[in-house]
Amino acid sequence: MTNVIFWGATGQALVLRELLEGTEYRLIALFDNRPISSPFSDVPLFVGQSGFESWLPMTDNKGDIRSCVAIGGNRGRERLEIQEWLAARGVHPITLIHRTAFVASNAAIGEGTQILAQASVCANVRLGRAVILNTAASVDHGGVIGDGVHVGPGVTLAGEVIVEPHVFIGAGATVLPHVRIGRDTIIGAGAVVTKDVAPSDTVVGNPARSIKQH
Repeated sequence: MTNVIFWGATGQALVLRELLEGTEYRLIALFDNRPISSPFSDVPLFVGQSGFESWLPMTDNKGDIRSCVAIGGNRGRERLEIQEWLAARGVHPITLIHRTAFVASNAAIGEGTQILAQASVCANVRLGRAVILNTAASVDHGGVIGDGVHVGPGVTLAGEVIVEPHVFIGAGATVLPHVRIGRDTIIGAGAVVTKDVAPSDTVVGNPARSIKQH
């Protein structure tokens, strides 16, 4: 077995622990920046970077610990920063793929990416680092998803869509073929995106329109 820690101890941690069932990974500790209770009676929780620095020398499993950052929503930049901070201390990220997900043989998946139940990653797709592809979301052929992107449950990204880093795409949104989503953008739940979206924008509706003040 390979020992794993999660950074983040709320909803995403619950989902990811279920994903670990039947795999080679065993969850041994949780970390969160807030002083909250562990959601698992058998897994201790430590608070913040100081908690991690205190915990690491105490563990008997040095050199055989991997990490997963269980922080969702529009916090992709933070997810990447924590992943890199842990890697610098020798705790490198794992890529997690749910047993019910489909991943094409020629897809490329970045470190620390999480592909959840019934998600689909189709031919020639490239997913960056620390991407979350949530339940039943799909990325069609030739899609390129940047680092730190969170694709919400039931999202459909049609063929050759490009999503730049740190984007959050809400549940049930649809992005039509060949559209480019600029970095740091938020796509609202249920939106239908028919044309390119500028960086740092927020779009909602069908067809999607900007609601951000420029």
